Amino acid sequence: MKALAARRHHPMALLVILLLALVATGGLYAALQPSTAQAEAYTQDDIDAGQQLFLANCATCHGRNAEGLTDLEGETLGPSLIGVGAAAVDFQVGTGRMPMQASGPQAARKPPQMTEEQTRQLAAYVASLGPGPAVPADEYLDASQGDPTRGGEIFRINCAMCHNAAGAGGALTRGKYAPPVVGVDPKHVYEAMETGPQNMPVFSDSNLSAEDKRDVIAYLEAIDETGSPGGISLGSLGPVTEGLYAWTIILTLLLSCAVWLGAKAK
Repeated sequence: MKALAARRHHPMALLVILLLALVATGGLYAALQPSTAQAEAYTQDDIDAGQQLFLANCATCHGRNAEGLTDLEGETLGPSLIGVGAAAVDFQVGTGRMPMQASGPQAARKPPQMTEEQTRQLAAYVASLGPGPAVPADEYLDASQGDPTRGGEIFRINCAMCHNAAGAGGALTRGKYAPPVVGVDPKHVYEAMETGPQNMPVFSDSNLSAEDKRDVIAYLEAIDETGSPGGISLGSLGPVTEGLYAWTIILTLLLSCAVWLGAKAK
């Protein structure tokens, strides 16, 4: 009993207890954290080829080491890419937003300038510079495994205020805009949520799990397949557009009737 009591009050006992608590906390965190959607790993050849592509196409704005550049007045020419991850590169380059065609408040979508293999190599190089969101695995892009009803609820809560409930997009401030998201490649939809491009907030796995993002993709694909049951969609921009069309048609008919009645009276 005396030996046991002596060990209980040993100076190292508190340190051992703290270490055990830290190990237990780390294990629980690793076990309970949301599932990730990381795709395949990259080889050194991919990284080397991506570095050459980066130096030839991206270093002018982002710096030779992707550290970012500013002009003499302190304006940002290109932000640092260290830690943005492969998903950000795959989205920006895969949708043609990068390299930018011209400077402006927002990079516009256009036909991509790089092939899928070049985009993959460039993403591999940027991913090697620091940890960041990875390109999602195919299983999290399969809309058939998602729940469009639940995805619609998530979309309306988190996305509809900018992209509207039909995913048709909308205007923002200072010449910026939320682009349409219906008909977009599921991989790019997932990567946009994961990385938060342009003015979009970041929805990491701690905000929306990989399964949540898949449900949103299922909802957007359901909208795309359903189309507009009511006929012409008028851009799916809501009551303002619908009211404008209605008043234009009604006023045109009224004016036409007035002109016809006046001509008939003569």
